Amino acid sequence: MEKKNGSVVECFYMAVSEAYYLLHFLAFFSYFGVRSSTSQLLFPPFSHHLLLRVISSSSIYFICIFCCLPKREEISSVYISFPLQEIQAILAFTFLTAYKMVTEETWEAFIADTLFFAKILLVAISLIIDYHLAIWYTVVFSVIYILTQQPAFQQLGTAAKLTPLQLETLLTEGNNSRFWLVEFCASSSSACIRASRCFPELSITYSHKNLSFGIVDLGLFPNTSENFGISLFGGMGQLPTYILFENATEVTRYPEWDFEAKTSRSPVSKRLLSRHFELDRLLLEYVNGK
Repeated sequence: MEKKNGSVVECFYMAVSEAYYLLHFLAFFSYFGVRSSTSQLLFPPFSHHLLLRVISSSSIYFICIFCCLPKREEISSVYISFPLQEIQAILAFTFLTAYKMVTEETWEAFIADTLFFAKILLVAISLIIDYHLAIWYTVVFSVIYILTQQPAFQQLGTAAKLTPLQLETLLTEGNNSRFWLVEFCASSSSACIRASRCFPELSITYSHKNLSFGIVDLGLFPNTSENFGISLFGGMGQLPTYILFENATEVTRYPEWDFEAKTSRSPVSKRLLSRHFELDRLLLEYVNGK
């Protein structure tokens, strides 16, 4: 994953101000309280030894003998079973997080995948403790999914936020730009949110006098999508769509017209868009005065 901008203060502010992140944080943090309460119900005489869960089975057994605790075999098995599952979940989460940190290009995609893995592992661990707890977390995460939405990248770079009418006016009446690269997206689409950082960062790198960048939110203007050959029937699977116009004429787009015939679609990235629309070539032509 490429180097990202941001600071700890900004991340903390977003975690507190955005309901999506705040509710997830509260849900994950509640596990510690639930885990502590559950441990007291399962084995109250030994709840103060909870930190010993990370110790090996032989060490636990030795401590039980030294402290003259009853039911040594039973206590040892309890202390081993829960920590083993929790440690396995932590190791799996750490591995998946490290993998996504390397493979994902945007923070939005990385956070979405990380939260998804964390929710699955938390429900799995809760199921070991009590299936009622697992059902509770499933309901909580479902409510969060219904009521909140992951925020998209807010900055626009040098791209212009346009309505469909403004875009058609710019393309038909003309302006100083020979090319227009336009992103058609929807704020309610998870795919658009995951890729929301790519287009503004591309605009900062490649925008010049002959190439302008624009963003059209079809979630606000769904009836105009067919004017640009984008079908929203059956959901927003075609979004985000990127179209390059030259003198009001479409040159190419991503995904292609026949993308529905393909079994999968490559995740949107700056490298993919730059290569597909030959943005390096357009930049060199502008620099060389062609």
